[in-house]
Amino acid sequence: MSREALIEMARRTLAHIEAGTLPQADSIHRVPATHYTDPNRWQLEVERVYRRLPLALATTAELREPGSFRSLEVVGVPVLMVRGGDGVLRAFVNSCSHRGALVEKRPCGSARRFMCPYHGWSYDRNGALVGIFEAEHFGELDRASHGLVPLPTAERAGIVFVILDPDSTLDIDRFLMGYDSMLSHFELGGRHFLRRECFAGPNWKAAYDGYLDFYHLPVLHAQSFGDKFNNKAVYAAWGPHQRVGAVDSAMSMLAEIPEEQWRNHDLGQGVWTLFPGGSIAHFPAGPGVEITMMNQVFPGPSVGEGWTEIAYLASVEPNSEQQVGLESMAELLTRVVRTEDYPTVDGVFRALSSGAQREVLFGRNEEGSQRFHRWLDRLVAAETQSELEALFADIEIHHQA
Repeated sequence: MSREALIEMARRTLAHIEAGTLPQADSIHRVPATHYTDPNRWQLEVERVYRRLPLALATTAELREPGSFRSLEVVGVPVLMVRGGDGVLRAFVNSCSHRGALVEKRPCGSARRFMCPYHGWSYDRNGALVGIFEAEHFGELDRASHGLVPLPTAERAGIVFVILDPDSTLDIDRFLMGYDSMLSHFELGGRHFLRRECFAGPNWKAAYDGYLDFYHLPVLHAQSFGDKFNNKAVYAAWGPHQRVGAVDSAMSMLAEIPEEQWRNHDLGQGVWTLFPGGSIAHFPAGPGVEITMMNQVFPGPSVGEGWTEIAYLASVEPNSEQQVGLESMAELLTRVVRTEDYPTVDGVFRALSSGAQREVLFGRNEEGSQRFHRWLDRLVAAETQSELEALFADIEIHHQA
């Protein structure tokens, strides 16, 4: 069914290309400027979106071997992800059950055990408490109930999803709404991990708006790669997750090929977003190799600050010549985000903070951004866990093409 969906999206795009049309939203959507600048609204987004929804925090490619781990802090929650000896990927609060110290300070690596640097308590790859320094002097303690606090985790389509709330009952598969079956066509789990880039940026939402449209590409990125794109897009949605498809010559070439010969690679071009702040895109990086750019945007320590992580994956384990092309493309993509997108978006946030502009506009051609902000409003308004889960139980909004 997922390949059929890819084919149907391609047919729809080709029909628009042939007719010279573009799908559009019903009207212009208006978002209050204070939705970007108000600290109270921002705090609700942190608490009701980022701390309650599954977040794409790692890739299978970087945590492939038993003992491989990744640690990071996300909106104030320290997270440790590790592959167990049984092959299962688990996530925990990176906090010793004794006094709360981080049990792993390195951002990534491999370990058989994790030892707290404060008092020497140790935990295995399954999060179980296996060692208490001078236990005979500490007192009686049920070790089974004092392991690392587990976080809901799922590994789908080569991506590791983690919910930061240990008590969450939200079903990760229901949240994905079948979107993972679409992403599985890219075989991310079999790709070669290159590296991560992590850097500070502007307000998370203002930054993420740019990932949802092609409208800005030929303007903002005119000096880098914008001349290779037009500004038109066709959207498909699985709940809050969206594919931003290009209406360009590369897609029009499919019209010359029988449908049964259409490759998933060609059908899946564009940007595949992961709500609330993720995106996946593929780029050619030289002979016989393609680079995957997987971005995740997070709120930073205040309303005007954000944090971005980019994982780069290669379609094959590269030889020395391919490595040069991959490194060059990764540097270009990171530079575009850091020196073109984010300075512009930082100016947006500062201008909105002045209070002179009361609303932000999203045109009929910016359907993806409109859908994103409507979903964000729904989630911020959902006060309880049951209200949250109800949003992802409504089959009427599961798939919109």
